[in-house]
Amino acid sequence: MERYRDMQLFAALAGQPSLASAARDAQVSGPTLVRAIARLEARLRVPLLERSTRGVSLTDAGSAYLADCVRLLTAVHAAEASAKGLHVQAEGNLRVFLPLLFSRYVMAPVLADYMDRYPEVRLVAHYHDYYPNLHEEGLDVAILVGELPSSSLIARPVGRVRHVLCASPDYLAANGEPLHPDDLKQHRLIASADQVYWDFQGYQLKTRARLSCATVQGAINAAVHGAGLIRCLSYPVHEHLLKGQLRQVMPDYEPPPLPVHVVYREGRNAPMRVRSFVDHCVTALREHPAFQLA
Repeated sequence: MERYRDMQLFAALAGQPSLASAARDAQVSGPTLVRAIARLEARLRVPLLERSTRGVSLTDAGSAYLADCVRLLTAVHAAEASAKGLHVQAEGNLRVFLPLLFSRYVMAPVLADYMDRYPEVRLVAHYHDYYPNLHEEGLDVAILVGELPSSSLIARPVGRVRHVLCASPDYLAANGEPLHPDDLKQHRLIASADQVYWDFQGYQLKTRARLSCATVQGAINAAVHGAGLIRCLSYPVHEHLLKGQLRQVMPDYEPPPLPVHVVYREGRNAPMRVRSFVDHCVTALREHPAFQLA
């Protein structure tokens, strides 16, 4: 029983930046977590943590053992839930991974609607812009934009997004519409940095921005008010494009669209909280207007 508890405490490290945060997540004291890890290291006869002046990190053996612990404990929980009849009820903690901008412009109402429908599920959302390792980070579901690396995960496609170059109708009426990427050097460009590096099909634009904005929303607001041309993925500007506040230009030069998937681990053996969330997101996102532009 002690070994099982030690594995549970070690698994609390998944997705946590420090021992202190892992201990809080497991609702134990820091020394209790450290003693559990020490017992595991003594039993396994390998170091699981590497301690240095910069802090504590997992060793290679620790990373592999953490992934195995998460997988085994998830299987044990699923078996117990199934035996108790909980497998058919959506309840418990659900860890989801969401791209930061995608969550802001698309996912917020989807998450709110899910929580209204499934009040017994507690969502723990992680917002980052990288491809996560669901097993190592203890995540249940991820929504990913872009081509997926090969893996054993279950991936359900929900739509596509693409890069769009756009400006307000007033700006285009006053300054003309660019027909080739090289024409953009004569236009006012809005970007996130002083230097602009935009890749088009068969052409890379290198020039300076007329307006540099610290946030995507700031750049969008400026473009809507006629400050110049903006280039971004389609989902932050989909409402402005549908309302006619912005107009897309040079679509033929844009690269191919990027797929969006809902990704999860257990497939048919997933608990109801995972299956309900995946089904909810797939249905909502396939109908979302942000994907009607790609």
